[in-house]
Amino acid sequence: MKSKPKKSKLIEWRDALVFAVVVATLFRWSLAEAYVIPTGSMENSLLVGDYILVSKVHYGARTPQTPLQVPLTHQKIWGSEIPSYLDWIQLPSYRIPGLRNVERGEIVVFNTPKDLLDPTDRPDDLMTFLVKRCVAVAGDVFEIRDRQIFINDEAMANPPGMKYQYHVISEYPLQPHHLDYIGLDEDDFWHSGYTKGKRIKYGMFLTNEQLKDIKKAPYIVSIETGSDSPVGFPLFPNTMNNTWNLNNYGPLALPQKGMTIEINEKSLDFYGELIEKYEGNKTVKITDGKLEINGNKVENYTFIQGYYFMMGDSRDNSIDSRYWGFVPESHIVGKPVMVIFSKNEHGEGFDKVRWERIFSRIQ
Repeated sequence: MKSKPKKSKLIEWRDALVFAVVVATLFRWSLAEAYVIPTGSMENSLLVGDYILVSKVHYGARTPQTPLQVPLTHQKIWGSEIPSYLDWIQLPSYRIPGLRNVERGEIVVFNTPKDLLDPTDRPDDLMTFLVKRCVAVAGDVFEIRDRQIFINDEAMANPPGMKYQYHVISEYPLQPHHLDYIGLDEDDFWHSGYTKGKRIKYGMFLTNEQLKDIKKAPYIVSIETGSDSPVGFPLFPNTMNNTWNLNNYGPLALPQKGMTIEINEKSLDFYGELIEKYEGNKTVKITDGKLEINGNKVENYTFIQGYYFMMGDSRDNSIDSRYWGFVPESHIVGKPVMVIFSKNEHGEGFDKVRWERIFSRIQ
């Protein structure tokens, strides 16, 4: 019996690399994946530079919608602006049964339904990943009254370390030791001009404890609540922009699977986009408060999936559901469970790493 010819080193390395890529791809798709936090929208629950491990098991992994994609990439090939996928083939996406559904109050990773900062048209599974807190689940009635979230007319517990925006006037420029006293880094404040009396105006994102500390500072002249939009986008839905604002928003009912609504101009303002984009309907036409699906006029509509409302913990520094609306269940990616590494961009030497956050549990 003839023995098989021995593989060359090159072929052995190729086979090992292919095997490693296949295993890593399957693990990333079905079990867990790592993400990095790029912005301060979730401070202080998650910090800029946190590398988080996200479980796909909790809510169930999704089968790929866009199969023609370079393995272990998302939107672009590493270190370039070249798209890492081709959208020539789009498959129906199904969710493998998970341990449970998304629960109100927990942090979730998902594909944004709208990328307001990068409006490139992409398949749903290649939309930008975001991490926010789920503040309302399918079937809830969501409302903000004077900055406090209410769910089904009951006040929701605020996460510890939550931040809001304030306009602060100082007698003179803040020095590093002032910032250390308050506990601010460069992501938490900015210089916004001068008063007529040449005093310094700042914008700041502060926790309740930081607000108490800064009020005691002798160099602070005044502090006022601020709620400027992070980038000036209109609120969702556009028809309510003259009525709602960031601090007083809603009430807004979240669709759940099996919920039926009457079709009229107001209901289409709130839910028309969901019916058009995320419910699997082939041909949808919305005109003058009327809805047609596949050429048939529809008087009532029943939703085929549930929707969620997501917000950042740094409420005035977060582009979230208040701007782009509901998150479909089909866009849910996974549950963050652990910080596996944390890099402090503002630290020096040994302080470049937030050692106390490594392997910390995400609440």
